[in-house]
Amino acid sequence: MGKYIVKRVILAIFTIFIISLITFFAMNAIPGGPFNSEKAKSPAVMKELEARYGLDQPLIVQYKNYMAGVLHGDFGVSLKTDRPISEIIGESFPISAKLGLLSALTAIVFGVVLGSIAALMRNRWPDRVIVFFVTLITSMPSFVIATLLLYFFCIKLGVVQAFNSGSNMVLLPVLSLSLSPMAYITRLTKTSMLDALGQDYIRTAKAKGVHQYKIIFVHALRNALIPVITYVGPMIGGILTGSMVIESIFNIGGLGSKFVSCITNRDYTMIMATTLFLAVIMVGANLITDIVYKVIDPRIKLD
Repeated sequence: MGKYIVKRVILAIFTIFIISLITFFAMNAIPGGPFNSEKAKSPAVMKELEARYGLDQPLIVQYKNYMAGVLHGDFGVSLKTDRPISEIIGESFPISAKLGLLSALTAIVFGVVLGSIAALMRNRWPDRVIVFFVTLITSMPSFVIATLLLYFFCIKLGVVQAFNSGSNMVLLPVLSLSLSPMAYITRLTKTSMLDALGQDYIRTAKAKGVHQYKIIFVHALRNALIPVITYVGPMIGGILTGSMVIESIFNIGGLGSKFVSCITNRDYTMIMATTLFLAVIMVGANLITDIVYKVIDPRIKLD
């Protein structure tokens, strides 16, 4: 396993490097700049600003200087606020992490439970209700779900306030982020559980008189979770890195909303830093998923 982990870490570093390269040059290829605004600045002021932040140098030199700073833990300063980017990420990412981890936990727990119930009660009314719910949720993107939740819970029912700093602020965003992956995990768990329950070792365990709960939770569910884990790793990375729309809808000051604003403002250093930071999370989530395979099922050969 050690050799496999080393190979994956090297591949992860190479992937992040390619992402940084594409992001940097694509970002600079778009017309406009971070200091363009409705109120035009004089050429002398523009020249001074570009020299201050090193934007007057060739692109390859700018990229080399920026990556050299990143390797030393320096993400630079925001071109719009002049604040250290590491400070901005340190303030905003915990908000996104809390929202993302709560959403991932909700999706995993309810998805596995509902999928198991649907498999164990196949073709009965609980299975039909769950399938209907899953099909309905799968057909709607998260921002549509968020809008509907805001409309019904806040406007029609008045149950929760849409924008406050209490626990209600977390409820609707977590539901918005977790329902789609929960529906997918439910379908995946049901299919995997049905496949596991039809295997020879399950029939052998039943013939030996093994208790039904042990058959379901120790033998069938453990093997059924392997395909679910395949999806869970990228899902967690996707929720943590892709919550920007939901954060914008609910006016949450997390890293996702900061990412949207820095793209709008052409804040080059902020775009690079957040992209690299989110790429590390996504690549790391995939790496951890592959390692967890071995823990769940020792028969899997990673090498």
